[in-house]
Amino acid sequence: MTSVITLLTDYGLEDGYVAACHGVIAGIAPEARVIDVCHLIPSGDVRRGAAVLAQTIPYLPQGIHIGAVDPGAGGARRAVAVEAGGRVFIGPDNGLLSWAVRASGGAVAAYEISNSAHFLHPVSPTFHGRDVFAPVAGRLFGGLSPADLGPEVPLARLVSLPEPTSQLREGSVEGEVVSVDRYGNTQLSIAAGDLQALGVRVGDTLGVWLGRRQLALPFRETYAAVPPGELVAFADSAGLIAIAINSGDAAQRLGLPPGAHVRLSPTP
Repeated sequence: MTSVITLLTDYGLEDGYVAACHGVIAGIAPEARVIDVCHLIPSGDVRRGAAVLAQTIPYLPQGIHIGAVDPGAGGARRAVAVEAGGRVFIGPDNGLLSWAVRASGGAVAAYEISNSAHFLHPVSPTFHGRDVFAPVAGRLFGGLSPADLGPEVPLARLVSLPEPTSQLREGSVEGEVVSVDRYGNTQLSIAAGDLQALGVRVGDTLGVWLGRRQLALPFRETYAAVPPGELVAFADSAGLIAIAINSGDAAQRLGLPPGAHVRLSPTP
């Protein structure tokens, strides 16, 4: 049973954009509970939005999940509704929804959102979150079938972001920076279990290769386990390895943008 509508956007909190989306939903489905996942995704950063949504979705009730990080709004990209794991994901077909759909068990059906009878009018070409996604979510909450939104989209034609990868090699594991949060903590695609397989335990020192640079970082339970200003590696709340600075910005200090290659290994 649909119990919530959730919102993830890059709209920020300094304007009325988020409130407008809430207002449209409230006007159509006043009984819906709306959960704000995040509205501080960096502008147009589809990859960061995809990571936040995918890592949050396991903790959200089944419902209707809006993603609006949409640098292609007003262009040729289509809007889609994707059914997966008893949920419906609504947003641009630009890869934003793909990791969360996969985390929900994979898509079982998808539809192009093209039936304008379910939109708010007039439709702004630059604010589909308010005029398309929000009213469609409200109507789905009220019982509208996703199939009524428009033609079915072959699942193989949905845009999907490449999955972050990691690879165990002899004595080390290689991966990439998945995302950087507002604190400058860098989340890697390397799972805590990969380090365990290499024999690395909390309290050890970790060898970190960033291109040609090599660092030795303490591997601890949390960034607070080292003095302020010091680097540390730890397993974050998603079970992935993160590099951080206690009270500092690791991404800025180390020059680690999303996608940067990282190799980790135990130290003697």
